[in-house]
Amino acid sequence: MHLRIGPADGEGNRPLGVHSRAADAHPDRPWTLHADGILATGTRTAPADPALFTAWPPPGADPLPVEDTYDRLAAAGFGYGPLFQGLRAAWSLDGDVYAETVLPEQAHADTPGYGLHPALLDAALHATAYLLDDSVSGRMPYSWRDVSLHATGATALRVRLSARGTDA
Repeated sequence: MHLRIGPADGEGNRPLGVHSRAADAHPDRPWTLHADGILATGTRTAPADPALFTAWPPPGADPLPVEDTYDRLAAAGFGYGPLFQGLRAAWSLDGDVYAETVLPEQAHADTPGYGLHPALLDAALHATAYLLDDSVSGRMPYSWRDVSLHATGATALRVRLSARGTDA
């Protein structure tokens, strides 16, 4: 694994890339880019409507059938082991999806090593399958904006996901 962080621009933002290659690969073999982004400075404001998170699930939200999500994801070609099957509940309201995810207890000791445990983040992303319809399509986000980490050590998440068109 290789993390590349570039020089800061005029606003202090730095490009980043996550690359990998086989451990036994020849040194001349190129690295494969898996993710890229921008590390930004500054602070973010609170959500536009924090009242959405004071009552949970949000009033008026319709429950979604998550019980067979992982079976349907497997049928779509996405197999997840037990550590990565943390989606527990989801609701729909005004086109947004609200979801609860949990990190299995066997991974709780690992949380201090991460800003957000990868299995917990991944479980939150599984709720994106319900953004555009009630079927599991296997779509996963690959581009992010305005993401901020406000706390560390989480073993559960409540998330709100919003679609921005048919592919965003």
